[in-house]
Amino acid sequence: MDEVPHPAAGVLPYLAGEWTVRRELRDGRTGHSGWFTGRARFEPGTDAAWLHVEEGVLEWGGARREAGRTLRLVPGADGTAEVTFADGRHFHALDLSSGRCTVSHQCGADLYDGDYTVVSADEWRLRWAVHGPAKDQLLTSVYRRSLPQGQPGR
Repeated sequence: MDEVPHPAAGVLPYLAGEWTVRRELRDGRTGHSGWFTGRARFEPGTDAAWLHVEEGVLEWGGARREAGRTLRLVPGADGTAEVTFADGRHFHALDLSSGRCTVSHQCGADLYDGDYTVVSADEWRLRWAVHGPAKDQLLTSVYRRSLPQGQPGR
């Protein structure tokens, strides 16, 4: 990713709201590729954590189906957040203060290396490289704010 990072004062103030998401998926073992297209919402949950809810359509291997996921973001006092799975298991820490955050998550024998890049007030990108005995994948996502900052209604 060659974008110049755009610092964000805090994870939750930056991410709050609704985004479009377009994710390209590539499998290095099979050569298959596909797309996820949908929406992502970042909103307060029922406790101190915020929810990151994605819903959309996955096109993979000639099939097209609805797909989605929910993650939780637990705010830190310094503007960072701990990202957890919906069941509360730790995923990774997230700090966007420099506009870029590199993270890792070990899932069984597979290693997920992620790179968050804040491109502007209304766009950020996420790249996951997954390597291990079960997976060899690259997932590249572009998130664009549905209603850009400064527009009426925000």
